[in-house]
Amino acid sequence: MNSRLAWYLIAVCSVIATVLWLTGLGITAMDILVPASASEAGGTEETRTAPVATPLEQAEEIRLLALGDSLTKGTGDETGQGYVHRLAEGLKSRYGKPVSMLGNLAVNGMTATELSERLEQDEIVQNTVRQANLIVFSIGGNDLFLSARAKWNGRQLKAVSVDELTGDLEEAAGRFRSITSRLHALNPNATVVYMGLYNPFFDIDELRDASLKIQLWNKQAYGALHEFPLMRMAPTFDLFEDRIIERLSSDHFHPNGDGYEKIASRMLDAL
Repeated sequence: MNSRLAWYLIAVCSVIATVLWLTGLGITAMDILVPASASEAGGTEETRTAPVATPLEQAEEIRLLALGDSLTKGTGDETGQGYVHRLAEGLKSRYGKPVSMLGNLAVNGMTATELSERLEQDEIVQNTVRQANLIVFSIGGNDLFLSARAKWNGRQLKAVSVDELTGDLEEAAGRFRSITSRLHALNPNATVVYMGLYNPFFDIDELRDASLKIQLWNKQAYGALHEFPLMRMAPTFDLFEDRIIERLSSDHFHPNGDGYEKIASRMLDAL
């Protein structure tokens, strides 16, 4: 009797084990044939922690990133705010959303070549671009005005031709196009606003014609931006042409606080 009971228990256990094995095999097969999505599986560490950029109007918060040269850094502003911090305040008022400043990565003296290389090579910059839903930048001033700034002694500009002043415009414009293409490749969902250039030497008779070259630069920059639906330009040319003394700092190149206030308003209008 005991022997029969023992065999009976062994048989039952064998059946249970077989059922469990077949169940596990079925689940494994389903995982292979119909894999779970990243969200269902919990995703990778990068997927779980890195926010994905969403269009500005749909986002719960505005994640602002600033790139470029000294104009975006805010050089010349006695308050230290520049246009970026003023823009952030304007965004809060307009959209009624929190504004998170991912960083102001602008660098004094940066050229279009340097910004293009940074977007290609700097992983920290690349990751920050991917997280932003609003990117603002300025570039080109150091490409076009480097020679003139070197000859400015704080009181007057030594002899310099318009062609020398504006440098190799075509080459710089080509580098600008590589910047917009790279920004789009890194984050096609972000709204991007470029600060157009102005002529800080408009009040110098010999250099008034430089405005024509700068307008040509702005036209080419606009053409590059226009290739992407979420990129736009904030023109600043008219903000300074008749207000050089009022809106430029003592270096006769960068805006002062009032100048940056006007730029911030124009950047906001571009959205």
